[in-house]
Amino acid sequence: MKAPANLVEKLATFTDRFSPRTVATYNNNDIMVAKLEGPFHWHKHDETDDFFLVLEGTLDIELRDRTVTLNAGEVFVVPKGIEHRPVARGEVHILLIEPTGTPNTGDQATAAPRILA
Repeated sequence: MKAPANLVEKLATFTDRFSPRTVATYNNNDIMVAKLEGPFHWHKHDETDDFFLVLEGTLDIELRDRTVTLNAGEVFVVPKGIEHRPVARGEVHILLIEPTGTPNTGDQATAAPRILA
């Protein structure tokens, strides 16, 4: 990384929902920001945990047995292999950390392409 990444500025460069933008990488992990609105698909990641940090808004992470509600500044990790569905109440901004190449839907065929912010 040659310069700091300003997350607010990076988020201001796009309007797509559920389409993460990579702002940095470290140890073969992508650090990404995304905008969410409404429900996403039920999915799971067999090979990795799923890290969510809410930067702005309120995000429900539905699990098959409960719902976890995250507000700005709160973090939650969905363990690998656990089905979940993020549901954004209004527009939500999040930071994600995942191993490079992890499909956001849990399936490479339906995943959003990785885009640099």
